[in-house]
Amino acid sequence: MVGKLLLRGMLAGLIAGILVFAFAHIFGEPLVDAAIAFEEASAQATGETAEPEIVSRATQAGLGLFTGVMAYSIAVGGLFSLAFAFVHGRFSSLSPRGTSAVIAIAAFVAVVLVPGIKYPANPPAVGNPDTIGVRTELFFLMIAVSLASLVAAIALSRRLGDRFGLWNGAIIAGIAYLVFIGFVLYLLPPINEVPENFSAMVLWRFRSTTLGMHAILWTTLGLVFGVLAERPLAAKSGLLPTFR
Repeated sequence: MVGKLLLRGMLAGLIAGILVFAFAHIFGEPLVDAAIAFEEASAQATGETAEPEIVSRATQAGLGLFTGVMAYSIAVGGLFSLAFAFVHGRFSSLSPRGTSAVIAIAAFVAVVLVPGIKYPANPPAVGNPDTIGVRTELFFLMIAVSLASLVAAIALSRRLGDRFGLWNGAIIAGIAYLVFIGFVLYLLPPINEVPENFSAMVLWRFRSTTLGMHAILWTTLGLVFGVLAERPLAAKSGLLPTFR
């Protein structure tokens, strides 16, 4: 059954990847072009030599973007299905569609929304190449802390639910999660390397577009995988006939 769910998760990731690529290509690539133009203009103003283009911009915006998005989306879809297989029926009494939707919402909050508050996405020309290692480490540290905190909050919710009721337990655990995450966001060092003359509109649109890409990914996974997983799980439970 896990193997069947894994294949369906990768299929859901494939569908999500196509939608994300279309969105990124239409709305994201023009912003990347604008950021690159700013970077080139800044280099010319300071007399710096432009770095040679190893891969053409057309390839980056087309085949390169498609390959990267599809590989990421399919991989995330597979991981999503494994998380579903672990949670459904063990920690959740919801239907397959309901479990899938809850996992997608929780993952979007923990993996995308919370880390993005502290370390939002930046387009080309924003960021110091010398600090890329530190910035990457802090970003993944924020994701790890957010995920671990979410798992702890879910466990706390289940424990408190036995004592105070399901909704009260969930509310208390949610508040505890927000308080702890707020404390972590306060402790971690900020990173602000946006050039003073960089377009605020381009920066805002790039970050909102990046958030939209992730929203499409997790929404599609949550909805499509729930539909794909419903029939095999129903057949396994005997609610639907199986055909060999």
